[in-house]
Amino acid sequence: MRKMKGFSILVLCFMFMLTACSGGNNGNNEATTPPASDATNAPAEATDAPAEAVDMGGRVIKAAAWWDLKPAGNTASEKARLEKIAEVEKKYNVKIEFVNVPFEEYMPKFTASVLGGEPFADIVQMEYKSALPAILKGQLLKVSEYTTAANNINNEANLIMKTAPIAGDEYGFDSPFTGGVGLHYNRDLFQKLGLPDPKELYESGQWNWDKFLEIAKLATKDNDNDGKIDTYGFSGWALDVFRNFAYANGGFVVDEAAKTQGFTDPKTIEAAEFVNRMYNVDKVVRIKGSNKTAWDEYNTFKDGDVAMFITAAWNLGGLTFDLGVVPIPTGPQGDPAITFADTAASGKFIPKGVKDPQLVYQIFEETFDIPQTEEFPAQEWLEGIYTHEDDILITRDYINGTGKVLLDDSFPEFPTGLFVEDIIVGNQSVTATAEKVKPLAEASIAKLGQ
Repeated sequence: MRKMKGFSILVLCFMFMLTACSGGNNGNNEATTPPASDATNAPAEATDAPAEAVDMGGRVIKAAAWWDLKPAGNTASEKARLEKIAEVEKKYNVKIEFVNVPFEEYMPKFTASVLGGEPFADIVQMEYKSALPAILKGQLLKVSEYTTAANNINNEANLIMKTAPIAGDEYGFDSPFTGGVGLHYNRDLFQKLGLPDPKELYESGQWNWDKFLEIAKLATKDNDNDGKIDTYGFSGWALDVFRNFAYANGGFVVDEAAKTQGFTDPKTIEAAEFVNRMYNVDKVVRIKGSNKTAWDEYNTFKDGDVAMFITAAWNLGGLTFDLGVVPIPTGPQGDPAITFADTAASGKFIPKGVKDPQLVYQIFEETFDIPQTEEFPAQEWLEGIYTHEDDILITRDYINGTGKVLLDDSFPEFPTGLFVEDIIVGNQSVTATAEKVKPLAEASIAKLGQ
């Protein structure tokens, strides 16, 4: 592996499958020509071979997102895919068009076009929190309805892979990716304060909540004896912090398949108690603004005076300090197989009403059949973010694939924000607050899909 040979084999022990990488604020304020056949949305029958090349009569196949999905052509891989797209277009007599719709217009456009029986695109990028309501309304097709037994997605899945199940089945797909949400730390500050190395603790099996809090307390100190705290152990968006620690403890906030709330689950309560302790008892969390639970506290770590913070890799650009990453510490009731709440899950979907969905998918999948220049998905991207080999390998082997999809943002007025606000700002009893929001959560779950 370029840049990575020679790293300790201890870090190469396990690999997990990917769940797919914007979370919402959860109430905290937050022309085509006739196709080659008349098939519409009949389920695709599994066959031993993918669809043969079919003359699609010049049909335009549209793939949409709220950014430009077309390869820019800046790298060898992007150039190879552009060439492959041209080859596939000629093979099937189609034109592949990439549609860029502004985020605020995207879902209204999707909903209106699907309800009108003419989806605005054949393949749509969609956040899971938006996909769930669409699935419950029958607006998206299952992967099994448009793939065959011979498709790459159902075999090696190195070109296209299924994204995480949603609503009890598989609906989404995307190109393979490596990433996730980890507990990052300021290496410079750790060295300056002489703090224990989280990576060494993780590799020795000592990385848990107690050790995390111990380090956070050591880092929260008045370094120049002027009576003011100069460095803090932790910072983050409180709602996001609660979600992640709950899932790292085996708890949950909502189960969309079982249609149950998780605030009263003992593991979730234990996590909320721990987060409350961080904020209101040990006071190791730096609060930059006037509101402890404000979303913009997500970026407080960028000032450089915070030892540890939870964030996704995409949010690490332009830092003035060296950093490291480990999985979020496992809670007393947790399992290392799940280390974070994946609130940013997304994927590509095929809407109901798309003509010849099996051929549409087959064509799209073939555009990814190009020479692989990376040893694992997103290798070059991660190498552009992290300067230490161990961080890249930790992300690949121990963070990637360990997120559990959380869709509380899908449910109308779901009370996660209220729950966190009452505990962190109001300093209310966690157990009492859980009982308070339970009926609100259940009512919200009942509303979805109506």
